[in-house]
Amino acid sequence: MNRFQKWVYGNWSVPVVSGVLIIISFAVQRLAGGAANLTISPQWWLDAGTHATHASAVFTLADVFMVAAAVVAGSGIVIKAVRALIARVIGIDLLVSVAALGAVIIGNFWEAAAVTFLFAIGHALEAATLNKTRSALAELVAVAPDSAVVVRDGEQQEIPAGQVRMGEIVLVKNGAKVPVDGQVVSGTGAIEEASITGESMPVEKSKGDQVFAGTVSRGGFLQVLATGIGADTTLARIIHRVEEAQDAKARTQAFMDRFSQWYTPAVMVLALVAGLIAGDVVLALTLLVIGCPGALVISIPVAIVAGIGRAARNGILIKGGEFLETSAKISAVAVDKTGTLTEGQPRLTDVVVLDPTRDRAEVLRWAAAAEAGSEHPLARPILETAREDGVAPEGIPGTVTPVPGKGIVSDVAGQRVLIGNPPLLDQYGVPDDGSAAQAAEALASDGKTPMIVAVDDTVIGVVAVADQIRRDAPEMVARLHQAGVEKVVMLTGDTRLVAEAVGKATGIDEIHASLLPEDKLDVVAQIQRQGHTIAMVGDGVNDAPALATANIGVAMGAAGSAVAVETADIALMGDNLLKLPEAIGLAKRTVSVMRQNIAIALITVVLLLAGVFAGGVTMSVGMLVHEASVLVVIINAMRLLRKTRASTAPPKSEKTTEKGAKQVTV
Repeated sequence: MNRFQKWVYGNWSVPVVSGVLIIISFAVQRLAGGAANLTISPQWWLDAGTHATHASAVFTLADVFMVAAAVVAGSGIVIKAVRALIARVIGIDLLVSVAALGAVIIGNFWEAAAVTFLFAIGHALEAATLNKTRSALAELVAVAPDSAVVVRDGEQQEIPAGQVRMGEIVLVKNGAKVPVDGQVVSGTGAIEEASITGESMPVEKSKGDQVFAGTVSRGGFLQVLATGIGADTTLARIIHRVEEAQDAKARTQAFMDRFSQWYTPAVMVLALVAGLIAGDVVLALTLLVIGCPGALVISIPVAIVAGIGRAARNGILIKGGEFLETSAKISAVAVDKTGTLTEGQPRLTDVVVLDPTRDRAEVLRWAAAAEAGSEHPLARPILETAREDGVAPEGIPGTVTPVPGKGIVSDVAGQRVLIGNPPLLDQYGVPDDGSAAQAAEALASDGKTPMIVAVDDTVIGVVAVADQIRRDAPEMVARLHQAGVEKVVMLTGDTRLVAEAVGKATGIDEIHASLLPEDKLDVVAQIQRQGHTIAMVGDGVNDAPALATANIGVAMGAAGSAVAVETADIALMGDNLLKLPEAIGLAKRTVSVMRQNIAIALITVVLLLAGVFAGGVTMSVGMLVHEASVLVVIINAMRLLRKTRASTAPPKSEKTTEKGAKQVTV
């Protein structure tokens, strides 16, 4: 399609042609004998005698051009109105169509042309600005890679990105876009992941790291094993989710849609009654134009599109208008400790020997042997330390039985090994003279997670694992409060002492410790009964019940996780905690813009209706003000596309964060 064809089928061809015809009509009138006796008045056609006196071939030609302008601008409007009527929908197009046709019938050609011309301009501007608000989606599509360099038959081949096969080795050179989701198998490099996570700083990648399609290499050379291609890439899932989210309706928008179904017919009835009572057809037609709910109809969806688009640019996926609107009401946030407030990379810090017949290495060896078959995240640091100390277990334990909320029970070489908290000892009848509980409490008070180790019926020691508090955790809590969140709550399966140490360092308002997954659900439900709208931040696995119960479920670090992107109400693609308060703040600003737009639309209609009955507001003036109000609500919504001053980068101040990190290791 060439440029001319694009223009013909574009949004601006109709208003441009209509506008030219209107100009020609005025020019013909001017050339016919001066503006004095050819000025168009709203009543000239009704005065048959006057019309007969002044009509001429030239004047009729001017009428033809004016009617042609109305036909060019109004034909599409009439077609849309008819189609809507067939679908039993009475919309804004019907109001404009009836008003324009009525104006032509009574001879108000200028009014008919002006109304349809202005409406066409409004439609073109509306489409252009809506496309602008959807620019985030266009930007995401634009970063999709076109080509890829793969290794086939031992040679480098450049092929379209869509032709890469699963399991192929893709080469990513400096300055190139990553064409697939994959895992680095060789090389090192710096990858800019702004299109996925919203963070502009490049991330160092090496063997074993994950990379995403649409990200850009800023240095180095990587060989990547393709694990996600085409529609299965993270970028494709993000584009799909943003596209769906921008079309999803908020509760307010759904209400306005229902309202407009009654409002439009009511305007038509009002116009008919007013025209019959006053005996003035022009008044009735003017009321039809004035009552057009265009600004009201566009006020909410344009704000939703802009808000979700702004969020997507920043690496925040909001599932739809309903969740955006609900997020603006969030007054409480519940967060898990491990992996959210902490780094999620615990390490073994202490091995306390309680049995005088054994030494540190033996306690560590039994603990590692018991954890060898465990999937618990705290098993890894124990096993890693055991390997470093040369006491790693050989083979695997006979059986491993997890005891939710307490620990595990393992069969190691025919001996029962318990590793967990004091309630686990009580459950299996293992005696404790108090030394194990005392040691565990002392470690927990230092912000560490203690685990008592018992072999058969004897407690032999306590091991402790610690995780580092994330540098941006205190700042996140502070910004949540600034965003209007009244209560930030920690839900953790860890001990009360460890949880309190983290809470004190981060500024958490309320702590719930030693929780099972179902207990987290109960706490979330309890906070809801207190009247709060609560968001739950979790990993979507053991926190699934609580995430489902919360008003808003938030997935952290969702890049590369298809489940998180598709199921979370809000998915924070990066691992930046400050994205959470940013998402809530953006939701609040979006809802505020929605309310402002509704107010602008309603006030405009009321003032115009008052102006019609008071006199002085014609159809053309009414349509001009109406289209101006449409532009105002769109421009108001586009403010959401601007970046805010608040930075989402981790806080620069080392004093506060280092204090939390150095004084409390959890």
